Amino acid sequence: MNNFYSFLGIGQKASIIKAGEFKAEEAIKFKRSVLIILAEDASDNTKKKFTNLSEKNNIELLICGNKENLGNALGKNYISVIAVCDKKFSDTLKKRSKCIT
Repeated sequence: MNNFYSFLGIGQKASIIKAGEFKAEEAIKFKRSVLIILAEDASDNTKKKFTNLSEKNNIELLICGNKENLGNALGKNYISVIAVCDKKFSDTLKKRSKCIT
């Protein structure tokens, strides 16, 4: 597991990330999210929904990893969407990832 996934686990322990569609959407609607991480193998509907939400709310979107790797980093089975709610932490994640922005 590389640094990117390790940092996701740290973010979960610090309660600065919201994992899953419902929690991520809630964080976006309440203007808490500064970065959305979307799995490359997320469904087309999920990709469209969160791409639109990120554009509408002016939130950066990072397409990275797959559902299984994102889920494993957070101690879950599969995670399609993660909302990051801390600016400095999101900057660190972006530096450590080699993903599509």
